[in-house]
Amino acid sequence: MSQSKVYHSAKAALSGVVRDGQTLAIGGFGLCGIPEALIEALRDSEVKDLTCVSNNAGVDEFGLGLLLQTRQIKKMISSYVGENKEFERQYLAGELEVELTPQGTLAERLRAGGAGIPAFYTATGVGTLVAEGKETREFDGRTYVLEHSLRADVSLIKAQKADKAGNLIFNKTARNFNPDCAMAGKITIAEVEEIVEIGALDPDEIHLPGIFVQRIVLNSSPEKRIEKITTKAVESV
Repeated sequence: MSQSKVYHSAKAALSGVVRDGQTLAIGGFGLCGIPEALIEALRDSEVKDLTCVSNNAGVDEFGLGLLLQTRQIKKMISSYVGENKEFERQYLAGELEVELTPQGTLAERLRAGGAGIPAFYTATGVGTLVAEGKETREFDGRTYVLEHSLRADVSLIKAQKADKAGNLIFNKTARNFNPDCAMAGKITIAEVEEIVEIGALDPDEIHLPGIFVQRIVLNSSPEKRIEKITTKAVESV
């Protein structure tokens, strides 16, 4: 009988998997759909010199901001990093290496990595700093830049629901980067809010098949912090 994919805690799910110097793909879009418990367990593991591939860098004191505070991240490969003051401080001080990638290109680099495609051409970034030092080529009279795919030693992702085989269902915006990160990882660990028995999920509702997921951990009550709260001012009568 194969070993169960379900682990009793985030710490246990990371055990024997994460090490210094690894490349990690972290799912999420802003603070939506981030693997909160796994990130905290990664911080507590004290692994260091990490390269993190993620759409954003979290905020101060939450998400990947926790790993920036403890100086466990050596390099960030991201598309949006504007909500983290510690990220800004480390980058301007030369303490953090940053590879900025257009958002769509980042998603495709992860997807291509998961699909076994080593590189691809895209028109995004041509004529900008993004294309500096990269190979370009013309197709049908238009210039394209060569982008290499991304693979991760470990991917940490967040889903709403899983069965015990690792088949996943994501909730709305959380589906933006999590499936691509999952596919790009050599080992993928999914943090989920609900675990059901095999066969309980409608096959037509599954967003990511369990073949891409090696470990599952339950976090039934994540904080789900809101990145920016905007409220309408009370109008005076």
